[in-house]
Amino acid sequence: MQRTLIWDLPTRLFHWTLATCFLLVWLTGDADRWRAIHVFVGYLMLGLVGFRLVWGVVGSHFSRFANFWFGPGEAFHYLKQVVQGNAPRHLGHNPAGSLAIYLLLVLTVGVGSTGIMTLGGDEQQGMAAGWFTFAQIQMVKEWHELAAIAMLLIVGGHITGVLVESVLHRENLARSMINGFKMAAPGTLAAKPHRLVAGVMLLVILGSGGWWFDYAIDRHLDQQAGVLKKEMRVGTESHVKFVGAVLPDNELWRDECGSCHSEFYPSLLPSRSWQKILAEQHRHFGKDLMLDVPTVAEVLTFLNENSADKHLTEAAFKIEQSISKITTPLRVTETPYWLNKHREIGSDVWTRPAVSGKKNCVACHEDAKAGTYEDAAMHIPEAPAMPKPAGVAAPLSKP
Repeated sequence: MQRTLIWDLPTRLFHWTLATCFLLVWLTGDADRWRAIHVFVGYLMLGLVGFRLVWGVVGSHFSRFANFWFGPGEAFHYLKQVVQGNAPRHLGHNPAGSLAIYLLLVLTVGVGSTGIMTLGGDEQQGMAAGWFTFAQIQMVKEWHELAAIAMLLIVGGHITGVLVESVLHRENLARSMINGFKMAAPGTLAAKPHRLVAGVMLLVILGSGGWWFDYAIDRHLDQQAGVLKKEMRVGTESHVKFVGAVLPDNELWRDECGSCHSEFYPSLLPSRSWQKILAEQHRHFGKDLMLDVPTVAEVLTFLNENSADKHLTEAAFKIEQSISKITTPLRVTETPYWLNKHREIGSDVWTRPAVSGKKNCVACHEDAKAGTYEDAAMHIPEAPAMPKPAGVAAPLSKP
């Protein structure tokens, strides 16, 4: 027996990159503040699968699908042999491991594709933006989660299999996937390192990551309607911002509504609410707006075309769904969805100088002017520091 290179460098890089990606998507799946990372890693996993499909045809001997093309029957027979303690050793992937690989490749495509659809439906972003309504995408989200759970179970089985095989055959399989070497009989066909291919892979991974977080995320903030990067306080958050879809804008609406208070984007109320508000403009919460007919017509058109009924954002969809069809709320803060989302915010928060009441959306929602209201762009200002009591001396600093 001699030390022989079995796993080439691209195969090992694929394996550990995919494993890292899988861990990252699980850690960021339920955290909206890390949505940008979750989305990028999902795209990266799909790219890795694409590479593996090609490498399974043109790669080194033990990396090719032809070398571990086992059927389900062979896989279950092999598992039976493992339980009995007489499973044969395989230099490449064993039948059970090969089944796990194929299932993971298929499930990765399933999770990635449903993730793209969810991103397009829930956030109106990505290549599937506009393909689905918010109502339609709810079932796709369930498929996405179920496929992810199935992947978790298979990964768990794979890790268990690696541990059992390592004990059964007295070799460290995890280490061999790191350095690529196994003990093999003289004359065994050794893999070529393929360092150039691995180098290109690494450059593509790093380059795509740099593009995503610099251009697709950071620079896209400047394209948000009515929002400048300096207003978003980019770089001061402890998270990577996720940017929602760029929504329509109207200068006249901003001028008229923003002259008295923060502009409430039309998607925060249904069309019937905006119609009633402008129909009663002469007694608008105790004030006369004094808008002429052309102004009312243009503003109302913009409000109707982008109201909550149109489901332009996830927040708009949930707001519209929460409102009874027989009610016409005139305040955003009266909608059931708003009340539910803000139920845990203490009364002291609303009185903080940086917040100044429930109508000041921009105090906490950094994308309020853009109208997207992404969870990842929400930041509650901290309470001001308490003044030191009079007569209390500051502690002496150490020399």
